[in-house]
Amino acid sequence: MQRVAVIGAGAAGLSAARYLSAKPNSFEPVVFEKSDRIGGTWVYTGETGIDQYGLPIHSSMYKNLKTNLPKEVMAFPDFPFDSSLPSFVTHKDVLDYLDQYAAQFNLLQYIKFKTVVECVKPVTNGETTLWEVTVRGVTDKANGTQTSVFDAVIVCNGHYSVPKMPKLKGEETFTGTILHSHNYRKPEDFKDSTVVCMGAGYSGQDIVLDLYQQVKMVYLSHWKATLASEFPKNVKQVPTIAHISGSKVVFTDGQGCEADVIILCTGYEYTFPFLTKECRVTVDEDQRISPLYKHLIHAEYPSLSFIGIPIRTVPFPQFSLQARLIIAIFEGSYKLPSKEEIEADNQSDLQKRLDMGWPRRYAHLLPLQWEYNNLLAQLAGTTPIKPVIKNMCKELKYQRENNVWHHKKLNYEIVDEENWRLVSGQNSGDA
Repeated sequence: MQRVAVIGAGAAGLSAARYLSAKPNSFEPVVFEKSDRIGGTWVYTGETGIDQYGLPIHSSMYKNLKTNLPKEVMAFPDFPFDSSLPSFVTHKDVLDYLDQYAAQFNLLQYIKFKTVVECVKPVTNGETTLWEVTVRGVTDKANGTQTSVFDAVIVCNGHYSVPKMPKLKGEETFTGTILHSHNYRKPEDFKDSTVVCMGAGYSGQDIVLDLYQQVKMVYLSHWKATLASEFPKNVKQVPTIAHISGSKVVFTDGQGCEADVIILCTGYEYTFPFLTKECRVTVDEDQRISPLYKHLIHAEYPSLSFIGIPIRTVPFPQFSLQARLIIAIFEGSYKLPSKEEIEADNQSDLQKRLDMGWPRRYAHLLPLQWEYNNLLAQLAGTTPIKPVIKNMCKELKYQRENNVWHHKKLNYEIVDEENWRLVSGQNSGDA
């Protein structure tokens, strides 16, 4: 029997608990969750900043958010969403889904709510490494810590809660408000304002489309090629910000605008404040977490692992595969390669990215996510993700690039393991 500490009860932590608890003769999962409920980033709150317990607000959900992926794609492999829901669901729908998932697999019994993980430390005795995990209740800041020993630790604390804040030249002179998308909640807060959204990733595009009916003008400022999709008339694409002077925001092409608000849609930091230096986990300036094998397993301490590190993937199905490979390693049915082989594999992975034109700062972006997922399934000895999910994602990529304004009105249906069909809406321009 191995005691396994799982840090976080969002989708990744629930997936870990689901597969650990499926083998009660082998594993005893203990899930530590600092909030009072499951769901992680999917727990919407109108609050920003610090919560009632003095902890930073974890969720980056905004009021009107709909998922970037249809429910047919994002569901765990053996647990579909309610078929009566539209394809693109709300954050509340996802949270309800995670509640149903936890109930289906009886996971709440393993979760310690309102419990903050303060410290994780390896304790090595010969060839065996155990883990001291120190926790406290959210209201016990001084003397309420407890330390327990575990055979393994799975980190599932997410990476959409600590904003990446770029330094803008002249930002100290700005007469308006600068905030990160992490703290964006509803468009009414910016009524009749002129807003610059910096960053054209998913959050940048979505927030622009959430704002446009309330604001005078919104500028989508980014370094990418001009997006092909149609946008509303009061949305204008501009280059990235060069500098700020008072109320004026100047872009790299020399043009500028008078702005009331700048929203930084610039991504998030990986952070593991509870890991001690003895854990030997580093996050470099390119946001590369080392030393990991397959973005997942600590190369020196295989009993320490991380679910959910890759970005811009189809997360829930991938969490499922990652959890099963971790368990295969814990059980000994899959043996890690040597440290030298792992380093060679990491260098090969990095070179593939560079050859594809990806910058080093995207260390955990998976341009070849389907090959990665299939490899995880192979190593874990489990069923791979159905090909229809990959096939649907090709359609979604097209829609995202060419039909940003309307694509979340489309509804899909999975026909079989390889095929899908559109059941309502049109492939482009459906108003």
